[in-house]
Amino acid sequence: MKIFAFAGSNSSTSINRELVKFVLKKFPNDGINLIDLNDYLMPIFSVDLEKKGFPEEAHQFLKNIADSDVIICSLAENNRSYSAAFKNIFDWASRINVKVFQDKPMFLMTTSPGGYGGGNVMAEASKFFPNFGADIKETFSLPKFYENFDLENGIVEPELLNTINSKIENFKNQI
Repeated sequence: MKIFAFAGSNSSTSINRELVKFVLKKFPNDGINLIDLNDYLMPIFSVDLEKKGFPEEAHQFLKNIADSDVIICSLAENNRSYSAAFKNIFDWASRINVKVFQDKPMFLMTTSPGGYGGGNVMAEASKFFPNFGADIKETFSLPKFYENFDLENGIVEPELLNTINSKIENFKNQI
């Protein structure tokens, strides 16, 4: 199986990237394409720029999805919504193919330092991503990242660890 994975953040210390890397360890025999949004920097989307053509990075993002069997991502929450870095890539890509996620099975996650665990962006993405071709099979929000996650061991809170492990197995069973 080919996995396309990303964190919806361009932070060099992204906690969402750490969550994605933790989950990817549960897929040891699969091909993994984990990207960094910093490799997809583009001008801020506008219809004026669109008339001049689409950035190669937007095409590459869509190709990564096309070449995969599943998507695993964790979205950063900035001011109760997507990060500007992810939203810009999404905006460009959706103008090329409105079915950005190309009907691929998706494991959608969020995390944040606070107790809500990125719940606002999860609610937004869960509602809108299916309109853009996401086949969301599982979701997971990790609250209080710095209390519940260790960079070497991953999720350390037993109940949350059991929950994510169950969701990963359920995801695998659905694909």
